[in-house]
Amino acid sequence: MEIIEVVLHLDKYLSNLISGYGNLVYFILFMIIFSETGFVVTPFLPGDSLLFVLGSFAGTDTLNILILYPLLLTASILGNTVNYFIGLKFGRKIIQHTNIIKEDYIIQTEKFFAKHGSKAVILSRFLPFFRTFVPFFAGLGKMDTAKFMFYNILGGFLWITSFILAGYFFGNIPIVKENFTLFIYLIIALTVLPVVYKSIKG
Repeated sequence: MEIIEVVLHLDKYLSNLISGYGNLVYFILFMIIFSETGFVVTPFLPGDSLLFVLGSFAGTDTLNILILYPLLLTASILGNTVNYFIGLKFGRKIIQHTNIIKEDYIIQTEKFFAKHGSKAVILSRFLPFFRTFVPFFAGLGKMDTAKFMFYNILGGFLWITSFILAGYFFGNIPIVKENFTLFIYLIIALTVLPVVYKSIKG
């Protein structure tokens, strides 16, 4: 419940974080985005909503967008890269040790990423949980490294740019500021609904 409270009231929590830690907050934010995309055990960390709120803070010069934007872009690309190489180098050992995925599924994963890897790497950026797991499975599925890196950088650019700029230009409009929690709900819904729809459709 605590993590939900933090996600839904990021504006309040970030205000306290910034006032309490000053410029060190940039490092903390870097680590949040890096961890959310870099480790399969941290899919619960805020992503889209956090970027939107950070953009709104940058819009009031509370955060410096010239530092914030390249820093988070780097974090998102490095995070995916680390996750990919963990999957590539250690994925099979992890799977064999835990015995949670059959060899047939690993073969299917390899075929999937050979055929649909580029779309998966880009689209997963905008889907909670998927953006944490897809890079790992791209590595596990032995997706071509150069191909992965190209779409990793492109996907990271599209994800960070769209949400940071959305927050920067629209996050401080009075109706948005007065209903911030509602807009966070809306962002979460817009990113989760495609997954729900796809699951229901089968």
